[in-house]
Amino acid sequence: MSQSSLLDDLVIQINGEPEIKATAEQAHEAGKHMRWVPNPGPQTDAYLSEADVLLYGGQAGGGKSHLMLGCGFNECDVGIIFRRELTQTDGLEADGKKIAGFENWNGQDHEWTLDGGRSLKLAGMREPDSWMGHAGRERDFYGYDEAGEFLEKQVASLFAWLRAPPGKRTRVVLASNPPRSSDGYWVIDWFGPWLDPGHPLFPTEPGELLWAVYLSAPVANQPGKMAWVEGPGEYEIEGETYTSRSYTFIPASLEDNPYRNTPEYRSQLQNLPEPLRSQLLKGDFQAGLQDQAYQVIPSAWAQAAQQRWTPDPPDGIPMCALGVDPSGGGVDDMVIAPRYDSYFAELVKIEGKSLPAEKLSTHAAGLVISERRDGALPVVDMGGGYGGGIYNHLSDNEIETLAYKGAEATPRRSNDRKFGFWNTRAAAYWGLREALDPDQSGGSKIALPPDKRLLAGLCAPAYEITSRGIKITTKSKNEGGSKGIVEMLGWSPNEADAVVMAWWSGPRMATHASEWIDGQKGVRRAKQMRGMQPKVVMGHSNVRRKQ
Repeated sequence: MSQSSLLDDLVIQINGEPEIKATAEQAHEAGKHMRWVPNPGPQTDAYLSEADVLLYGGQAGGGKSHLMLGCGFNECDVGIIFRRELTQTDGLEADGKKIAGFENWNGQDHEWTLDGGRSLKLAGMREPDSWMGHAGRERDFYGYDEAGEFLEKQVASLFAWLRAPPGKRTRVVLASNPPRSSDGYWVIDWFGPWLDPGHPLFPTEPGELLWAVYLSAPVANQPGKMAWVEGPGEYEIEGETYTSRSYTFIPASLEDNPYRNTPEYRSQLQNLPEPLRSQLLKGDFQAGLQDQAYQVIPSAWAQAAQQRWTPDPPDGIPMCALGVDPSGGGVDDMVIAPRYDSYFAELVKIEGKSLPAEKLSTHAAGLVISERRDGALPVVDMGGGYGGGIYNHLSDNEIETLAYKGAEATPRRSNDRKFGFWNTRAAAYWGLREALDPDQSGGSKIALPPDKRLLAGLCAPAYEITSRGIKITTKSKNEGGSKGIVEMLGWSPNEADAVVMAWWSGPRMATHASEWIDGQKGVRRAKQMRGMQPKVVMGHSNVRRKQ
């Protein structure tokens, strides 16, 4: 009888048969060769899961860390378990010594040497690029404790060294409570069929295997995407051949861990403030994120704006502006954010590699023209050197265009007139914050498309008050621009920047309502929004993608 079927039988007997003594003897016999034996229930399901990539978690106290240690001690030849910081591995070290002993622990290398030359190491990845220090070493097991605290690129990058000899299993175990900051949004993206009500494969049963290909972005500062496929095997996607991996999610429950399910521990979780209480006590992956100190745009405000969104813009409101975040071609995606007063349409994303290098600016300008309606004002980001050509081509077509220069000074002040701003970027982000504020008179009317990368990008910046006014920073690096946010997220916040620019300028209901009203037709364009028909309309629909 295989170990898998034997343990399954034991679980059934423990749950349904009174002969506990006989069952215990069988369990002892089955597990005597194992350094660690999982608790009956979800922990056993997770241990025996055949998924290449497993997310095990939800509630606090569900035995997540022990699962990774057990997988490492029992199964792997060369394994490693990460925490975001090495100092956070002290709990794993203490628990591991209880399982594997002290004598084979190397405190300098933070590594156990096991029988047969096997090993299990503990490590941290504090900085965004710390994964590079672990690249090049083939391992058959990766564990990530509190996976929601890692950046997507840290986890995805090391997949390249997940290898083993033929016939030897490889696996990745992500053990995590629900993510508490925008750093961990990728967890919900990767496991959307189980966690995201808006995912087309939701709700998938816990433990059910689904196959996917992780498509890496062409450059390091962009997130990848999951392509869900029919099953195991090779798939050709965008001209490249990929081998699929199996994924699943198994929820961890405090009730399933007899060692932690105590009245005292439960009481501690029950007395936590929201949303932390729902995240740790209930394992709710949809509970609100824990904002960083001095976060410019509170997560709850941005999420509420996405909940107000509908697929169609409001009747009678013309397109007012388009935020344009350019691409250098092959570096980042180009993003266009159309705005109809306080309603933002679905973002238009164009892969940078699809933009022709020899006529990049002309082609990008044509993309803007094709998306433009009602004489809307294009607001083009001039940072990075890619926006200048777009601006010139639009102006040559007699299209009024605003050159957005985020690093330049601005005379604008906050709505309450208390603060100035370090630069235009700070003023633009703060302006959107004010528009999203639910406590303003009449509440917020902003409606944002349900784009997770947009949400993460909007929630990434923090701020500080300086003698020059409000300055944009990040929790990982003090930066006035987007560089620090790229390091924090692991990718460029193109979507957020495009939305912020679209709100920065252009007509709004508060200033142009009278010019939109027409007694016979209901709506007419404002004089300021009347423009020449574009002189150039380029054939580019085949390279546009919407997400």
